[in-house]
Amino acid sequence: MRLFIAVLPEPDMLRALTDAQNALRRNEFSGKYTEMRNLHLTLTFIGEYSDADAVLEQMEQIRFRPVKLKLSGYIGNFGDLLWAGVEDAPELERIVRQLRHTLAEAQIPFDKKRFHPHFTLLRNAQSRRRFAEIPVRRESMTLRGISLMRSDFGKHGAAYTEIGRVGAMP
Repeated sequence: MRLFIAVLPEPDMLRALTDAQNALRRNEFSGKYTEMRNLHLTLTFIGEYSDADAVLEQMEQIRFRPVKLKLSGYIGNFGDLLWAGVEDAPELERIVRQLRHTLAEAQIPFDKKRFHPHFTLLRNAQSRRRFAEIPVRRESMTLRGISLMRSDFGKHGAAYTEIGRVGAMP
């Protein structure tokens, strides 16, 4: 199974993200848009790993309080991948450090790239226009849980399925 741990956007944030995608479309950006049902913020990418229960056990070790997340209001990029950024949230970064620590102690492999919180909007982006001029509504949400996700690839692209969730402390 291809696994990752993510934050799923609440409805208002999801609308802000799809509005940003629609603005990109109106500005003639082409490429592979992330389907609405697949929009997420990756906390830790695990990759191919067969024991989802072991990952969930480690996720349950993490203790965190609800965290306020807010879109930064701009679109950024990693090469031809366009994303909506999230404002700095030290508590979110603490959650990621805890996740990585507990996964490492359990010898569960994960991608060790620097954490840069974002929602991927468009892959293989192409346009003659500047994406930086397209605003993203600065919507916010309260993170109350993190999800273990499975990624399956089919003839219509990737489909992400939540296979477990761990909630914040009250």
